[in-house]
Amino acid sequence: MRRLLLLLCAGLAALARGAELLPVDGIEAQPFFAQVRRLIEAADNLGTPIAPADKTAIEHAMTSADSAAAIQRVQQLLDGYCLFAVGINPEMRVKVARGPARPELVEQGWRQFLVKVHNEAGATTPLRVSSPESKQVFARAGAKPPDNSPPLAERWLDAHFHTVQPLQPTLSGLALEYLLLELYSRDAGKREAKFSFDIGQGTQDAGFRGEADVLFTCQTARELTLHILDENSQPTTVSLLIRDPAGRVHPSQIKRVAPDFYFHPQVYRSDGEKLRLPDGTYTVECSRGPESVPEMRQVEVSAETRDLAFQIQRWIDPAKLGWWSGDHHIHAAGCAHYTRPTEGVHAPDMARHCQGEDLKVGANLTWGPCFDYQKQFFTGKEDKVSSYPYLLRYDVEVSGFGSHRSGHLCLLHLRDQMYPGGDSTAHWPTLCLNTLRWAKAQGALCGPAHSGWGLKVDGAALPSYQVPPFDGIGANEYIVDVTHQLPGPDGKLVPAVDFLSTVDTPSVWELNIWYHTLNAGFRTRISGETDFPCIYGERVGLGRSYVKLAGKLTYDDWCEAIRRGSNYVSDGRSHLLDFKVGDVAMGEKQSELSLTHPGSVKVTARVAARLNEKPDPAMPHRPLDQKPYWDIERARIGDSREVALEVIVNGYPVSRRNVVADGQLRDVTFDIPIERSSWVALRILPSSHSNPVFVLVDEQPIRASRRSAQWCLSGVDQCRSQKEKLIAPAELEDARAAYEHARKAYRKILAECKAE
Repeated sequence: MRRLLLLLCAGLAALARGAELLPVDGIEAQPFFAQVRRLIEAADNLGTPIAPADKTAIEHAMTSADSAAAIQRVQQLLDGYCLFAVGINPEMRVKVARGPARPELVEQGWRQFLVKVHNEAGATTPLRVSSPESKQVFARAGAKPPDNSPPLAERWLDAHFHTVQPLQPTLSGLALEYLLLELYSRDAGKREAKFSFDIGQGTQDAGFRGEADVLFTCQTARELTLHILDENSQPTTVSLLIRDPAGRVHPSQIKRVAPDFYFHPQVYRSDGEKLRLPDGTYTVECSRGPESVPEMRQVEVSAETRDLAFQIQRWIDPAKLGWWSGDHHIHAAGCAHYTRPTEGVHAPDMARHCQGEDLKVGANLTWGPCFDYQKQFFTGKEDKVSSYPYLLRYDVEVSGFGSHRSGHLCLLHLRDQMYPGGDSTAHWPTLCLNTLRWAKAQGALCGPAHSGWGLKVDGAALPSYQVPPFDGIGANEYIVDVTHQLPGPDGKLVPAVDFLSTVDTPSVWELNIWYHTLNAGFRTRISGETDFPCIYGERVGLGRSYVKLAGKLTYDDWCEAIRRGSNYVSDGRSHLLDFKVGDVAMGEKQSELSLTHPGSVKVTARVAARLNEKPDPAMPHRPLDQKPYWDIERARIGDSREVALEVIVNGYPVSRRNVVADGQLRDVTFDIPIERSSWVALRILPSSHSNPVFVLVDEQPIRASRRSAQWCLSGVDQCRSQKEKLIAPAELEDARAAYEHARKAYRKILAECKAE
């Protein structure tokens, strides 16, 4: 009798925790492994990763020469995460069994489990999950709850499959695949739910095989009050990245809504706000943009825990020195954002993210996706959610409409966001120059977005004399537009292009075209951008402009400072402050120093950089065209904590000094020979780059290189070969005239160049 009771207890315990799953044999390795990799990627993206040791073992198995053994090993590793195993027989009947995963949920939060699917029928329809205890029975299919469902008040559960990329909304037809099941608990305590699965009406297996009962333990989530102070002990907003020992992100990324973004592991919280966490141990990383020193702390949450307190530490504060950070290219809709049903997020959400990253200026650009919804927020001035010194303003990126195929344009400081002739996007010009003509007439600050796209060159040499394809959406038509001047608000001619966007595409591709046009005598400036959340979705402000202003920060003054080149660009982890050549500071006196004859000039600046003490071993081997494109870690010299500060004259480094990247601000001085009219800049590549100071010798224009002028001339023809077909017939005459104007300009410059 005692033995019988022990066996019965063991059987009940096994039933409660779920049984080991049987392996599926006779499947093909390549498509199965491809599906497993997508599954792992999706789990990582949702902040519910497979354990690192298991992930490593899975990857090792998938590279094994013995594919049959590898398939068995991968199943063994993934089965431990399965709450259910679903079988679909050749007659399309669906049965379900409990898997070995522990049935634990969290109060008012989401958890994720795997479902193992043995699909003998090769079905390619959606697999649906239902539960009488769910508030949304057959939610993805839109079906109504069965008549015998419990009352709404007793439905404590939500259940969904994760069916967005890289996963699919339907079964693949493979004999074996794993799906991600997302479960939400309204309650704490012990809760039981019945689950059934089907692939269409009438496909559930008969009797008990078509259903599985699960008794869940739903952990209580404690409401915690946050006390968050900046380095001056003032209330502030920070980024919090919270993980439990299993690596899961809290609050869960599953089904997040603004102001929390589902594609972020971090959340942004302010002093006095609340956060809910179940009992347990957590690793919390608290930071406030690249100028802060991230704090990593272990936190214990229990019934006695009421509060969590954090205080920011800084390694530098450029704003105290008159340098104001900003990102001229962020979005509140499209790409990774929620585009429906809310048609993107609103200004308070974007403002919170800017504040949490200590980004003083955010240019929130309305563009193709959700344009007709987002355009309502444009006012032609700083948005009302701005809280000094954190300023948010809506402007426009010409992307997804109009001239975008010749190169996207950032139009800042607009007074009117709508091109004449309509109230949406269908009527905009297809020639960038015509868009610029309209924007310049209202005093806008204009420049190509994500400049490097379409300008790929081989290798890391700067400048490169290889002519790129000019087949992308970056600074392609810029090679033409930079030669033009257009009427400004007062009718006087001004440059058609004010700046090139940098920091969000490979540094060599961005800087190469800029260096060549500077060598030809043009004075375009650079500004830093993130293109959030399109090129970079990790956070706003990964690419920044630090702008020098003497008075109070305003959005308009910030833009005008970029127009005159009173800024440097950076990933925020290196800084080039107070750059001067002789007695001329970058951005002052038209950034122009006059010399009567060749001679030496003194270059001065205050420089700071900060690297982690230990190198990232992957970064030195990362190609330039793999993200992150600009990052202080790429500038690290060997295994040291040093980076190279270079003085650039006409595109080439003429002096170099190693700087310890320990966060300390240092004065630097160089004596640089100037033989002819030249432009001079500073860089820590690829982390930061100053705008130039133009040194004119004997009042001669800069004609630094015949090879650069020829590169520009060849670029015009290459650009036309790619872009002419994209121009509307009504604008072809304008386009041909614009390109011919550029050819004449470069031919004239080429004739005036004496230096090769």
